[in-house]
Amino acid sequence: MGSDFCAPTVTKALEGKVALITGGASGIGESVARLFVHHGAKVLIADLQDKLGQSLAAELGPQETVSFVHCNVTVDSDVANAVDTAVSRYGQLDVMYNNAGIGGNLDTTILNSDNADFKKVLEINLFGSFLGAKHAARVMIPARKGCILFTGSVASSISGDLSYAYKASKHAMLGLANNLTVEMGKYGIRVNTVSPYGVATPMVTRGMQMDKAAAEEFMSAAGNLRGAVLEPEDVARAALYLASDAAKYVSGLNLIVDGGHNHNHPLFGSSAQA
Repeated sequence: MGSDFCAPTVTKALEGKVALITGGASGIGESVARLFVHHGAKVLIADLQDKLGQSLAAELGPQETVSFVHCNVTVDSDVANAVDTAVSRYGQLDVMYNNAGIGGNLDTTILNSDNADFKKVLEINLFGSFLGAKHAARVMIPARKGCILFTGSVASSISGDLSYAYKASKHAMLGLANNLTVEMGKYGIRVNTVSPYGVATPMVTRGMQMDKAAAEEFMSAAGNLRGAVLEPEDVARAALYLASDAAKYVSGLNLIVDGGHNHNHPLFGSSAQA
């Protein structure tokens, strides 16, 4: 983690806010939890990884500031309980970050795409995000305020050489967010998406069967912005902006954090130039 990631700041961007982060025990979710707590938010980490989630919560602060709840995002009652726990424990819910997701089978051919894997990826990435948004809206609409965030992917903006399940889930998630933006706007609730390029999270490195350094080197070489490596903290900073009052009139945005990768068409061969 960079030395400036949690450097002292004059203003805490999320002071007085309560955030619920699904998939918050590791990877991007963990970095978001760390940054949100640093910026004054009370955070409820929701995840299936009980030991990791409990350990992270204990590390970040007392239960009055940050805590953990077991949550399978595909189970309606689990998501409802996570939202209700945030409200009962901290008094409100200002930020719902639907971050939990999986990559699934990485095969990029339609004939080798596994039916069960396709359904599982959509159930977690898309249906899980739908449930998170639905239950967040349940408590945010009466309050007439709040922010709903999604972790999307650059895969929603590019096509080819991608897993069909992952591509479909993230593209559909963007449609979900766009539709939600219009309805929630009537209640003063903002909806935005953060769509990163490849990040060497534990889930990604396992899928690629590489260690973190090798995965970062591979993705950096394939990326557009040379000399830079996309890290979970970079995605967390984008989420911090969208969750904060600095983005008080920003809604319906798909904030693509990809170093311009989605603009780089291989036809022109720029990705091969050093």
